Amino acid sequence: MHIRLKGLNRVRKKLADGRTVEYFYAWKGGPRLEGKPGSPEFIAAYNEAVRAKIPVDRTTLESILDAFQDSADFAKLGGRTQKDYRRHLKMIATEFGDFPLRALEMERDRAKSRAEFLNWRDVLARSSRRQADYVLATFARVFSWAKDRGLILANPLESRGRLYRSERSESVWTEEDQAAFNAVASKELRLALLLAVWTGQRQGDLLRLTWSAYDGRTIRFQQGKTRKRILIPVAAPLRAALETAKRQRGDAVTILKNSRGAPWTADGFRTSWGKACQKAKIAGLTFHDLRGTAVTRLALAECSEAEIATITGHSLKDVGAILDAHYLRRDQGLAESAMRKLESRTKNPTALPTAQGE
Repeated sequence: MHIRLKGLNRVRKKLADGRTVEYFYAWKGGPRLEGKPGSPEFIAAYNEAVRAKIPVDRTTLESILDAFQDSADFAKLGGRTQKDYRRHLKMIATEFGDFPLRALEMERDRAKSRAEFLNWRDVLARSSRRQADYVLATFARVFSWAKDRGLILANPLESRGRLYRSERSESVWTEEDQAAFNAVASKELRLALLLAVWTGQRQGDLLRLTWSAYDGRTIRFQQGKTRKRILIPVAAPLRAALETAKRQRGDAVTILKNSRGAPWTADGFRTSWGKACQKAKIAGLTFHDLRGTAVTRLALAECSEAEIATITGHSLKDVGAILDAHYLRRDQGLAESAMRKLESRTKNPTALPTAQGE
C-alpha cells in the first residue's frame, strides 16, 4: 500500500565525489526527514513535523520571511548563500517575526519601522559591523522581493548605507607572498594557490571542481553562487601543474584533494590553508584575495574589463569596481606601464621644452 504524504519535498544533491543523493523534507523549508521513504521511521518523522508546524499569521513579517524561502529567487541562490541567508533570516524572525505588516503601510509608520530596524543593526554592530551589514542586506533583499510581489507597498530599508567599509587596496598576493607560501605549503595547497591565481574563482567552486571539467586545454564549469557557466582557457603554467596532478590523481574525482586523496571539506581546507599562511608568516591576506589578485594580474597584462569578466565570472560593473577602488589604486606596475606608453607616444621624451625666442 502506498501512502501519499502531502507537501513532501525531495531534493537531489551531487556530492563532491560525484555521487548523487536524495534528501526528503516535510515541506519546502521544513525539517529533513530521516529514514527510507515509506518506512515507519520516515512516516513517523513526517507526522511529527506536521504536528509541530504552527500556522503562520499572514499579517506579520514572519509570513514574508517564510514565503521568500519558498520562492524561486531563493532557490536560485548558491548552497553557501542559502545557508547564510537562512542563518540571517532566523535572526530576523527571532527579533521581528511578529512585527505587524500594517506598520509598513503608511509613510510615517515606515519611517518609524526603518528606524527600529536600523537601531537593531546598530546593536548587532557592537559585535561585528560587517556581520550587521550582511544581516541587514538580507533583510533588505526580502523587503525588495516582497515589494515586487505586492506584499508590501515600499521597502523600508532602501538606501540604508553601510557601517563597514573594507579597505583592501593592499590585499593582493604579491609574487613574494606566493613564493613564501609555496616554500612551506603542501603540494595539494600549492595547486590550490595556482588554480586560484590563474582562474580567479571562488574557493567553493575550486574545491568542487572535478577532473571532468578539464579537457587538457580548458576548464568548463558552472559557478555555484551566480550559476554562470564559465569557460577558462588553461595557461601553460597551470596546464603543466594539472597534467602532473592528473597523472598522480589515483581515484580522486576532484582536482583539489587533501593529503589523504579525498575531496577537501570547506572547514578542512580553511584550517590547512590558515596553518600554511601562519607558517609562511603571511598576515592580512585571505584565499578570497586571490580572486582580486587574478583580476589585478589580468589588468597588468593589459586585458580589457570584458576579457577579465569572461574569465573570472565577475560582472563588468564588479570588475570596474575592483580595478577602481580596491586592488590597483597603488600598484607601481600600472604606473610604470602608463609612463612607458606615454614615452612611446612622445617624439623626443628626453628633450627639454624651450621657451619662445630661445
